Amino acid sequence: MPTKTTPVLLLTGYLGSGKTTLLNRILSNKKGIKFAVIVNDIGEVNIDADLIAKGGVVGGDDESLVALQNGCICCTLKMDLMQQMSDLVKGGFDYIVIEASGICEPEPIAQTICSMPGMAPNLCREGVPVLDCIVTVVDALRLKSEFESGDRLTSPKIGEEDIESLVIQQIEFCNIIILNKISEVTSKEAAHIRKVIRALQPKAEIIEADYCDVDLDKLLDTHLFNFEKTVTAATWIQEIEKPLDEIEQEENEHHHHHHDEEHGHHHDHVHDHECNHDHEDDNEEEDHSHCDHEHGVCHCHHHHHHGEGEAEEYGIGTFVYYRRKPFDLNKFDWFVAKKWPKNIIRAKGICYFNDNPDMSYLFEQAGVQKKLTEAGQWYATAPEEELQRMLASEPGLMRDWDPEYGDRMQKIVFIGQRLDRAAITEALDACLD
Repeated sequence: MPTKTTPVLLLTGYLGSGKTTLLNRILSNKKGIKFAVIVNDIGEVNIDADLIAKGGVVGGDDESLVALQNGCICCTLKMDLMQQMSDLVKGGFDYIVIEASGICEPEPIAQTICSMPGMAPNLCREGVPVLDCIVTVVDALRLKSEFESGDRLTSPKIGEEDIESLVIQQIEFCNIIILNKISEVTSKEAAHIRKVIRALQPKAEIIEADYCDVDLDKLLDTHLFNFEKTVTAATWIQEIEKPLDEIEQEENEHHHHHHDEEHGHHHDHVHDHECNHDHEDDNEEEDHSHCDHEHGVCHCHHHHHHGEGEAEEYGIGTFVYYRRKPFDLNKFDWFVAKKWPKNIIRAKGICYFNDNPDMSYLFEQAGVQKKLTEAGQWYATAPEEELQRMLASEPGLMRDWDPEYGDRMQKIVFIGQRLDRAAITEALDACLD
C-alpha cells in the first residue's frame, strides 16, 4: 500500500447556504496551502465553478479546479470522482476540497472516498485520498424563514421526499456545522436553531459565522472523520440503540425518528427583497413544451432509497432560462419582489438590463434572499482590435457569440420543487425589453 495520503475536506449544505463563499475563503488562504477543488453542481451551467475560476482565486491553474456536472458525485459521477481524486493526488496538491451539490446526501460521497482503495486500487498506486472532515453549512436565516426556526426538521410527519429530509441528512452526517448568516436572526432565534440542530446532531461542533468567516485551522487537518462514528452520531441512531426502558421513559419527550457565482470584477450593488407576497399556485403540472434549455435532474442512488435519485426523491428539478434580449429593470425587480414562486429553492445566473446594456450582473436567490451584483462589462464593449484578439484566444467566447448581442445574455439556473417552468419562462419573457 502507498504511504502517501492527501487529506480531503468535504463541504456539504443545502442550496444557497454559503458553501461557495466558504470555498473561496479557503482558497484565498494566506498559509501557502496548495488546494485542489472539485465542484459538483446539478445545473446545466456550473456558475459557481465558473466564478471561482474567473475570480482568480485558484490562480489560473485549470488543473486545480475540476467541475463535475450533469450528475451527482455519489452515483452517476462516482467513478469520475475517484478518477479526479486520483489525478489530484498525483498532482502533488496539499489538500483536496470537494464542494458537493446542494441536494447531495453526504454519506454516499464519504463511502466513495473511504472505499476507493478497495474499489479502485489501480487509482491508488501513487497515493490515497483520505477524508479528513465533513463540514455542513447551515443557513440560519433560511431555517428561520422556511423551516420555522428548525421546528419543521423535527416533525414526525416528514417523508423521504420532503426537503426537510435532505437538510436533516446533511446535518446528521458531518463533523462540523457552520451556522452561517447568524447575525440575520435574533439571539433567541439562534438559540432555538442551535437546540434543533443539537436534537438532530448532538456531537458535531457548531461554529457560528457570517459570510462563512471561519478560522481555517478549525477545518483543516482535524482528523475528525471516522465513518462508523460519523454514521452513528445522528440522534435517531442513538435513540434506536437505546434500551426499551429508556425509550419508554422518554416517550413523551421530543425526539427524532428520521431514517436514514460570471466574468469581470465584482462590485457591491445589492437589491435585497423580502418575499412576503401572495403568489399563484406553484405546484401546477409542468408544461415542458415552452421550456428552453430543459435539463434533467440529478440521479443519485442512496442505499435506502430503492434506486430513486435525490432530485426525483425530493421533487427537485433544474432548468436554465436563456435569452439574448435585455431585461427591463423595473419589470424584473417587480417580478422578483412580488411574483417570485415560493417553490424556487435556488436561482443563480448572469443577466443585464436595458438601462445599462454594457454591464453584466450576477443574480442570486436563496430562500427570501435575493441579490443583484455588478459582474463587469461584457466583452462586446471592448474596442474592436482587442475584441478580435479575445475572440481568437478564447474559443468558448466565440461559441457563445451572437451577431447582434455579442456575449450579452440572460442565463439563469433555476432549482426548485415541482417547478412550473413554462410559467417562470413566461414571467421572465414579460420582463424583456
